[in-house]
Amino acid sequence: MDKMEIQTKHFGIMKYTEEETVHFQDGLFGFENYKSYLPIPMEPDSDAIICLQSLDDSDVAFIIMNPFLLSPAYHPKISDADRKALGNPKDEDISYYCICVLQDTLEESSINLKCPIAVNALTRAARQLILEQPEYDFRHQMKNISKTRERKDAYAGTAKKEKPVTGHKR
Repeated sequence: MDKMEIQTKHFGIMKYTEEETVHFQDGLFGFENYKSYLPIPMEPDSDAIICLQSLDDSDVAFIIMNPFLLSPAYHPKISDADRKALGNPKDEDISYYCICVLQDTLEESSINLKCPIAVNALTRAARQLILEQPEYDFRHQMKNISKTRERKDAYAGTAKKEKPVTGHKR
C-alpha cells in the first residue's frame, strides 16, 4: 500500500492509500469533473459526519452525514439503474450519506435527503442518486429532523455500521 499525500481544505496535508478513496464514475451533481474523493471522519472511528475531500481539487470538499443517525426512518430506494452503476451490490453492502449545508447554527443548517450518495462498500464505487420518493427534499432543515443515536437494522451499510466508508485515520 503506497501512501499518497493531499493538501486538504480543512485538515492540512494528509496521507492516504488508494484503498481509502471512493470513486464517482459520473462525479457529484455540479462537480461532474471531480471523480475521486477521500472520506475523512470528523470524529475517529465514526461515520456520523465526514469531510468528503476531492482528490482532483484540494479546494473542493463536502460535509456529508450518515442520514440514519438523524432519522432512523430514512429509507432510500435505489433504482435498478443506480444499483447496476454501483456494480450490483447487495443492500447490506451499500452505505448512504447525505450532503449538508452547514450554517452558523445547527438550526440554520440543512441536509439533502433527496440526493444521497450511495457507496458500494466492497468496491468503493460511489454514485449520487436522485430519489423518486416525494417525502424527501433537497433541503431538510436540521432542526426539523428527529435526532437519535439509534439505527434501524432494516437499512443498508451505514444503518448497520458494518461497512462504513471511512477507514481513514486523522
